Amino acid sequence: MVRQINRNGRRDCCFDPVATPGAVALILGSLPGRKSLEMQQYYAHPQNAFWRLITQILGAEWPLPYTRRVKLLTENRIALWDVLAAAERPGSLDSSIVHASAFANDFAAFYRAHPQIRFVYFNGRKAEELYGRFVLPGLSSEFAMLRYVSMPSTSPAHAGMTFAKKLERWRKIKE
Repeated sequence: MVRQINRNGRRDCCFDPVATPGAVALILGSLPGRKSLEMQQYYAHPQNAFWRLITQILGAEWPLPYTRRVKLLTENRIALWDVLAAAERPGSLDSSIVHASAFANDFAAFYRAHPQIRFVYFNGRKAEELYGRFVLPGLSSEFAMLRYVSMPSTSPAHAGMTFAKKLERWRKIKE
C-alpha cells in the first residue's frame, strides 16, 4: 500500500487484496479509513464489527491476531478488497470521499486472476454505490455470472443496526 499526498490534500490508497486463486466470494469495502491506514490492516478501527462478525460466522474465537484473521478468510475461500484504488477523503467517513478524485481498482484483472468468484458482498451501501458508479460500467459481459449482495455496513458510523442483526445478515457469506 502506498499513501500519497497531492496538492489538494490527503489521498488515501487501498491495500492489496486478500485473496487466493481459489476464492469463491469477494467482500468489498469502499476505501480504508485512517485507523486502517495507520495500522496497515483492513478494518482496524476497534469499533468496526467486521472481524468480530467474520470470526463468529466462520467459527473462530475472538480476538485473533490480524494474520490469523486474514488466514481464516482465505481458508474459507473468501477474498477481501476495496472498490477504490485511491481517493481524497477528509476524515474516515465514506460520505466524505471526493468522487472527482476517486478511481477504482482493476476488477477485470482481479476477476480473471480469481475465476471461481461468483459472489460479491458489499460492506455497506457506499461500497455498492461506488462499484456501480466506477466499476460496473466498465465490466464486460465476461463477468455476467457474478452475483451481488448488499450487506449492512460494519462501520461504527452505522450504529442504527445492532450487532445481532448485522450478524444475522452477514451469515449469508457462509452459505
